[in-house]
Amino acid sequence: MTDKELEIKNPETTYDNIRNAIVEAQNKIVRTVNSALVETYWKIGEQIFKECGEERTEYGSYVLKYLAERLTHDFGKGFEERRLREMRQFYMAFPIRRAVSAELSWTHYRTIMKVENPQARAFYVEECAKCGWSTRQLERQIHSLFYERLLSSRYDESVRNEIYTLEPKKEVKPTDILKSRNFVFPNVDCRKFCMYIHGK
Repeated sequence: MTDKELEIKNPETTYDNIRNAIVEAQNKIVRTVNSALVETYWKIGEQIFKECGEERTEYGSYVLKYLAERLTHDFGKGFEERRLREMRQFYMAFPIRRAVSAELSWTHYRTIMKVENPQARAFYVEECAKCGWSTRQLERQIHSLFYERLLSSRYDESVRNEIYTLEPKKEVKPTDILKSRNFVFPNVDCRKFCMYIHGK
């Protein structure tokens, strides 16, 4: 192959195309896993709520303990009583299924559930999905009372954009999400899953 032919054939372009295809596949996997996880936890929360409601009765405690033991035996870690209570709280915070965005992770929802105002919760879900906030950015917005400040400023764009001044967007790798200690999915070894994505 001549030097001229080598110049025409650009391996860097080929590399970029392949890399982009791999990153796109990784992102698709993460979105699919996140979506399935959030949907599953919502359904679990719905079933628990229907069985024992929100009251901390003796029967409710019995049901949670029973379910935690059975589910942990069948599926492994991630179904302790504390987690099941979070799933029930998730359903109670978002009782309408279509109000749950598939674009947000379980960690996002665990943060948003702590917001008491239903309008503020709905706002944070919408803004977080639209702007692609990380969980850290979401926490910062909630703690700085972003929703209340935006209302009082009559939706001033400087208030809306301050998050990117305080904390610029940074690229989040799919493997970072999967390695997260908050990522819980029964019978999935996250380390092996990440290695699988990379073909190692």
